Amino acid sequence: MGKFYETIPENLAKWIPEQKMFWVATAPLSASGHVNVSPKGGQYFGLLDHTTFWYMDLTGSGIETISHLYEPGNGRITVMFTSFESTPRIVRLFGHGTVLERGTQAFAEFVKKHDVEVIPASRSIIIVKVHQVASSCGMSVPFYEFKSFRTALNEQFAKRVEKWARDNSGDSLEKYWALKNSFSVDGLPGVKIGYKTMEEEHITPIEKMVGPMAPKRYRNDRRFNIWHLILVAILSAVCTACSLRLVLAMSQRLT
Repeated sequence: MGKFYETIPENLAKWIPEQKMFWVATAPLSASGHVNVSPKGGQYFGLLDHTTFWYMDLTGSGIETISHLYEPGNGRITVMFTSFESTPRIVRLFGHGTVLERGTQAFAEFVKKHDVEVIPASRSIIIVKVHQVASSCGMSVPFYEFKSFRTALNEQFAKRVEKWARDNSGDSLEKYWALKNSFSVDGLPGVKIGYKTMEEEHITPIEKMVGPMAPKRYRNDRRFNIWHLILVAILSAVCTACSLRLVLAMSQRLT
């Protein structure tokens, strides 16, 4: 039977940190945007209290979660845990996400206060303010035995950062973010430091979707352009004309 809570109950607060992986789901506000679901594995997550969850966001080719959280008026996020051992269980944390980018004071203060290990692949800290918790049976989820965490991503970026520092090539995490993390698949801005580097270094970000169904206009959906200004001008002229006609009509009646 499914149960809902306003805060994370004590039994789930003990169970969540014991899990080896979870999933994060976000989506843009536009109906033409793409829903994203990302698997997360490793020891880099935890609970600050019964309404606050956090995890370390690692560098990769995608930037969907951060882009959706940054979108004005958005910030929606769902975190899902699933039990693969013993008692079946699915837990979803519904909330609003905040991004603390690496290189910012907020990021530095968080990792220092909570004694969080920062690794070469670290890109940001995602903080989720939870407003609803759902727990269900998960009886259809199969059993799996945990063997070990994958270390490939951590090792890859450790080697890259070391190489960039050694050969003075000018490459950096910031340039990697500029190339691959400046925009989401729908064209929403991603990592701010990457976006800034993209503009300063004149880096062309990679195209993330191909074919006739690839998004082409979402990036400007919520920004003013020349057509918005023309429409505003036309509507203003029409409203002004209607107002003048109304004033003239009232004047004629009074006289």
